[in-house]
Amino acid sequence: MMMPIQWLTDELLGQIYIAHVFPDILFQAYIFILELLRHLFFTFEQYKKLLGYVSLPPGLAFAVAGLGSGLTEAVVVNPFEVVKVTLQTNQNAFAEQPSSFVQAQQIIKTGGLGSQGLNKGLTATLGRHGVFNMVYFGFYFNVKNILPVNKDPNLEFLRKFGIGLVSGTIASIINIPFDVAKSRIQGPQPVPGEIKYRTCFKTMATVYKEEGFLALYKGLLPKIMRLGPGGAVMLLVYEYIYAWLQDTVTHK
Repeated sequence: MMMPIQWLTDELLGQIYIAHVFPDILFQAYIFILELLRHLFFTFEQYKKLLGYVSLPPGLAFAVAGLGSGLTEAVVVNPFEVVKVTLQTNQNAFAEQPSSFVQAQQIIKTGGLGSQGLNKGLTATLGRHGVFNMVYFGFYFNVKNILPVNKDPNLEFLRKFGIGLVSGTIASIINIPFDVAKSRIQGPQPVPGEIKYRTCFKTMATVYKEEGFLALYKGLLPKIMRLGPGGAVMLLVYEYIYAWLQDTVTHK
């Protein structure tokens, strides 16, 4: 027979999971699907088609299409980033942890939909995603077209994975100052009630002046560890699913 304390603990954990954890799992799943759709089915390919009407070298077209997809993505995901950062920096997380949806409502109520509310740090997010995608897509497709294709499927897989890994790593190194600025703007300010970090480039300048150049690269190693292999996998998924879709349409 289950002891009362154990039953109470299980019930409490169950309620916490249903009220807080499960909505956040759905929230993160939505973000993942959004990322997948952005890469596979929408913005990058749409921008590539639009740039087909402009006389741009193919290599530059890939980079510009990546920039466009990153800027579009930033506008869509920034409100979710604001909610995520607010939840992650909540010092009373154990005592009271609102769900993502409740937190979004609170942010809108106190700060509105603008630069002090649900779209706080938008310029930094635009820089982060725009620069990353520009380098990520531009480097990958340019280098992939230069390096010879391997007839062995396993070696070809490794070739694409290696290029994707380097693409994600280089893009992470170049865009991380925007990431640092975004975290400072969207996170808690040093002095409660006073807004120290407001705009992207001003925040970068403040961090550089007060903490030095290397402060703009805080968190670089875990970022590379996440987006290096992650970027490689995402591009491989993109490549193989896109090829499969083309093959399916051709044979219909």
